[in-house]
Amino acid sequence: MAPKIICVIGTRPEVIKMAPVVKALRENGIQALVLATAQHRQLLDQMLLAFGIESEWDLNAMKPGQSLASITGALIPDLERIILESSPQAILAQGDTTTVFCAALSAFYAHIPFGHIEAGLRSGDLAAPFPEEAMRRLTSVITRWHFAPTQQARDCLIREGFPANSIYLTGNTVIDSLLDFSRRDDLPWPPIPPLPEGKRMVLITIHRRENFGLPLKRILTSIRSFAESHPDAWFVYPVHPNPNVQQPAREILGNLRNVCLTSPLDYPELVHLMKNSFLIFTDSGGIQEEAPALGVPVLIFREVTERPEAVECGSAVLVGSDPALFFEVAERLWGDLAEYNRMAVPRFPFGTGDSGQKIAQILLEEIR
Repeated sequence: MAPKIICVIGTRPEVIKMAPVVKALRENGIQALVLATAQHRQLLDQMLLAFGIESEWDLNAMKPGQSLASITGALIPDLERIILESSPQAILAQGDTTTVFCAALSAFYAHIPFGHIEAGLRSGDLAAPFPEEAMRRLTSVITRWHFAPTQQARDCLIREGFPANSIYLTGNTVIDSLLDFSRRDDLPWPPIPPLPEGKRMVLITIHRRENFGLPLKRILTSIRSFAESHPDAWFVYPVHPNPNVQQPAREILGNLRNVCLTSPLDYPELVHLMKNSFLIFTDSGGIQEEAPALGVPVLIFREVTERPEAVECGSAVLVGSDPALFFEVAERLWGDLAEYNRMAVPRFPFGTGDSGQKIAQILLEEIR
């Protein structure tokens, strides 16, 4: 009988990074069953559809205004029930959300080995990103297989005392998905106006919890000033549905002629925009990994990053929420072609597109 592995997915980015693993497991004769917690309902459904994934279980956990404590308390009993009923050989989850930690904890309680995809990322600051930094550290303690995306991530786990034979350097599965989609010649343009002739496009993706409030208003005000002083730029901002993002985004950027605020996009549409962007302004973890592979310079609106490889390879710059630093970097890239071309080179610090297969092969050996 084929080995059975439950793949737990809660959010949109987790679909992008778990889809290559689900596909590779099934290609290698493993019964990969998908459990959707729906921690983010709308964005999750959109992404599952884009990747053609159907879930065997759906916990529909998202509730309006829910706290981190309430979603944690809601997920554990349902995860335990499904694990006990299905008796899998392993549980997998990716990343650093409440879903991931709850999946790991439920597996631990049930004495089922847990595999953490994208293990070992560290910012060194429990408050940034919040709560993700704590979630991934807590998850590591009860993980059997650490699938590290980079050598730095592996080194972090070694320094923290995890056994070397439990850590596997696999690359990041997001590059598998990105390369699969970016090679297509039928990528759809999103339901927004086409890129105006003669303008350079800037993609904006800002939604992190640690930027809520004053930092986000400061960031968006800086972007507004840059947009007003650069009529030759066209900004596209798929706005996260969280009211903490929606309200300031629409208040600060909503009335500018060269800023297009849109709903969250399907992944093929997002890849199309990334490929056609001159710059990307982001606080997203996934974009920090994807943009270097496409050769698009990134300005990261965070004080620290758990993905330093993007900065170290020359594809990204940390600007935090400091308007002066942001303007210095953005103006230099906008006006200095040589500086821009130095950054705008495809680089692959996070993998080359075969991470899903690597993970599947490791698990095939481990659970036989």
